Amino acid sequence: MSETTNDMMYDVVVAGAGAAGLNAALVLARARRRVAVVDTGEPRNAPAAHMQGFLSRDGMPPASLLEVGRAEVAKYGVRLIDGRVDHIDDHIDHGFQVHLAGGPVLGARRVLVATGLRDELPELPGVRERWGRDLLHCPYCHGYEVRDEPIGVLGSHPGAVHQALLLQQWSADIVFFPHVLDLTGDERERLAARGVRVVDGEVKRLVVDGDRLRGVELADGQEVPRSAVFVFPHMVPRDALLTGLGCERDENGWVRTDPSGRTSVPGVWAAGNVVNPRAQVVTAAGMGSAAAIAVNNDLVEEEVTRDVEDYLAADSR
Repeated sequence: MSETTNDMMYDVVVAGAGAAGLNAALVLARARRRVAVVDTGEPRNAPAAHMQGFLSRDGMPPASLLEVGRAEVAKYGVRLIDGRVDHIDDHIDHGFQVHLAGGPVLGARRVLVATGLRDELPELPGVRERWGRDLLHCPYCHGYEVRDEPIGVLGSHPGAVHQALLLQQWSADIVFFPHVLDLTGDERERLAARGVRVVDGEVKRLVVDGDRLRGVELADGQEVPRSAVFVFPHMVPRDALLTGLGCERDENGWVRTDPSGRTSVPGVWAAGNVVNPRAQVVTAAGMGSAAAIAVNNDLVEEEVTRDVEDYLAADSR
């Protein structure tokens, strides 16, 4: 068993320094808790030039938000550690041992996991190169920036049909490429009624001219001009720390939490995309705040119980 020194003991260790993890650290530090945040510096939204829909931060580069956030939490004494949490041992001396990859072991009374998710994209030429630029995912995040432009939707996921139906409110020129999807008659009817044109055939690649998307090329050589394409990625939570602790999953395979982010394992919370694939940046920040308040309340309850025991013991002497 690894030893932890007093300077490595924390009330809370947060794994992940995205919006959820940093906002949780901020709230906990302002509650005068001793907090460490461990992060690899690889946020999910790194390819995006700007983030949208966050009041007072609309259009701000994601990296700038994290830079400001790290400075804010550091001001309150939060320890920021560049690294990766390898695994967590639970309930050792009524707490946790947080093992960093190739590094020290941190002691924690509570842990909060905010490690996000990764997007699995279709293996097509041009996809990874244009991801976060003119190959997009979230209409609410990027739809306004490509309004009234010719938009394509790649059918690599069942959710892509809804994506195409939704995008029609940003542009009247939407083309849906079923690609590997076998559309039902009802789906084709809904797309047609919404004014979405369906172009059948397997997609071969995204056509790029210079540094801009020009269109979508099909396997038969047909090229459909498009200036932006939306894709629904397969979202995979980075939840190994949570499942390693035995946290229960829901029927969809995601780690189950209550509204505060509390998992099924006592002392373990989770926030952001690691447990909610639909959480935008502003949503993740709010989840981090809610989890931090719940964690602090849990710590207070533990402390009150201990103080009452000490009080009664002293009074009986």
